[in-house]
Amino acid sequence: MLKAKQMTRAVIVGHKSILEETVNSLHKTNLFQIEDYIEDDSDLKIGKPFGNISEISKKLIKIRSIGSLLGVKDTESQKQASDSLFVDLDNKLNTLDSEVNALAEKKSGLEAELKETESLKKELLPFANIDLSLDLYHGYENLAVFAGYVQENVESAISKITSSYELYYDPKAGVTVLFVAKEKAEEVSDTLAKALFKELRVPDVSGVPATILADIERKEADIGKRIEATDVEIESLNHKYADFILASNELLSIETQKSEAPLRIATTESTFVIEGWVPSENYNQLEQTVNSATDGRAFISSQEMTKEDEQKVPIEYDNPKVSAPFEEIMDLYARPRYKEIDPTTLIFISFPLFYGMILGDIGYALILLTLAFAIKKFVSSDAVKPLMNILIYCQISTFLFGILYGEFLGFPLASVHTDHGVVAGLIPGFETVELFASPIGGEIVTYPIHRTHLVMTLIVVTALIGVIHINIGYMLGFINENKKHGFMAALLEKGSWIVVELGILLAALGYVGMLPIAVGIIVFLIGFIMLVKGEGIKGPIELPALLSNSLSYTRLIAVGLSSIYIASTVNLIAFEMIWQPGTAIGVATIFAIVVFLFGHALNTVLSIIAPGLHSLRLQYVEFFGKFYEGGGRKYNPFGYIRKYTEEK
Repeated sequence: MLKAKQMTRAVIVGHKSILEETVNSLHKTNLFQIEDYIEDDSDLKIGKPFGNISEISKKLIKIRSIGSLLGVKDTESQKQASDSLFVDLDNKLNTLDSEVNALAEKKSGLEAELKETESLKKELLPFANIDLSLDLYHGYENLAVFAGYVQENVESAISKITSSYELYYDPKAGVTVLFVAKEKAEEVSDTLAKALFKELRVPDVSGVPATILADIERKEADIGKRIEATDVEIESLNHKYADFILASNELLSIETQKSEAPLRIATTESTFVIEGWVPSENYNQLEQTVNSATDGRAFISSQEMTKEDEQKVPIEYDNPKVSAPFEEIMDLYARPRYKEIDPTTLIFISFPLFYGMILGDIGYALILLTLAFAIKKFVSSDAVKPLMNILIYCQISTFLFGILYGEFLGFPLASVHTDHGVVAGLIPGFETVELFASPIGGEIVTYPIHRTHLVMTLIVVTALIGVIHINIGYMLGFINENKKHGFMAALLEKGSWIVVELGILLAALGYVGMLPIAVGIIVFLIGFIMLVKGEGIKGPIELPALLSNSLSYTRLIAVGLSSIYIASTVNLIAFEMIWQPGTAIGVATIFAIVVFLFGHALNTVLSIIAPGLHSLRLQYVEFFGKFYEGGGRKYNPFGYIRKYTEEK
């Protein structure tokens, strides 16, 4: 907690004859992160893959392609033995490939046929209401044929040019088909151009368009049924082979990883050298596993970590299970560097706290809790579950603050006395209790706390929360700096900010007559000198950020108030619609319910986004900026977490 796992840099050396056994043992432990070897001028060269890697890769590509075509998804299934799966793999894969290819070709042919049919249908539709066989649109020596869109019926204009013509016009589609003598074709073309004539391609088929279209409709329906039947066959293959595909994909992925491992390892003609990282707590386990697999012929040793090593050591979180989901928030920003404080557990406390402080509504908390649990149950993705756990923590905080604020979907739970009378609460007999007068703005602190009546007080409270949060950041920065560069550097770079703040506080107390104001000024100047010495000119330039950072925390009240006002407005509109004079109760009630549901659904979405983003900003900008550097490399051990196969 508050720091990443301790890592050990290890080197494994042995004869090339035991390289494969060594790689297999490392893969099985899933503990050792191999550092890729980069060739230099030494005698060490990158190794060559084991076995027939090209054949394994081809099978892996094939099984993944089949899985994609069948739509196979990750599901819980009984694990299969690797040995027996290997025995049946080739025959089963060839059979499956043959069946899938046949269905894929069948479906592809049907889809191509359907596409051609739809294309022909699109060409025929403009001529649907013209009862004229398409054979008659072409093949003339002395006649010109014009077929296309026009703005209006052009028959009167054509009759002025020639009396020898045949014209068909569909006013609904704006399509005309005109037959005229070729010697009049140019004049007719000019006349049609004035009517914004747009030529249509005449489909190269025989028959009356309406009849052909009817046949096409029947053909489309038939093709659609055959495609559906093919999809059923594909789905049947999915059910039949899904477990085999998932297990084979896993097995071949593992074999590919192990076969390609030498491409990351330094070798000579007779030896190999593997460098990498292992969590210190697992070093003995790794050593025993490698020695057991190679009968003690591989030599493994831990290396002293240098300053350069600390810059590239991989980072593995070491947080309690309860706070582990917040590692997702850390990864969005950056993993901590080695020996740097890991603030995941601190975010586990502050992020839900700020979220709940902003939203603070029992109704929205219950809605979002239900949504989070439902998504966790029905979505099996490992990436989604931590996010839902974070949402659950946030809604627990929201529920508790909802009790403190006495709010349910924008309604007050307790009755409250105002200058305009008594506003009834949702719970009969539950009255607001006055506790004490706030020293700020003459506001009265009550239970439940009505945020809209304590705006000035809550602004000051949230700013003070910001001061506390920021100073926790400075203290963590002091610890980090002390680890890196010693106590004096930590005191000047981070401690100076706390001294400056103390000077401002003492000066404020002096201003109100509680202390000599000179004490505050002296302390402030001491802190200022320390700041300049520790951070140079950058320190004084950032001094105004102290105020802006603290005031940034007032969003905890501001964003919360916006949510209240949206919910209250939705409630007001909905209830006013129900009691609208002169409107039928049934109709008004339906519209009121629609407004109520839609308005609160929209506010629920905003209740996920706004509190989340603003809470995140307070962590990333105001808090992390005081102590956190980040940039650590993710720990990625050589191995595979099996879900569908097991070794016997």
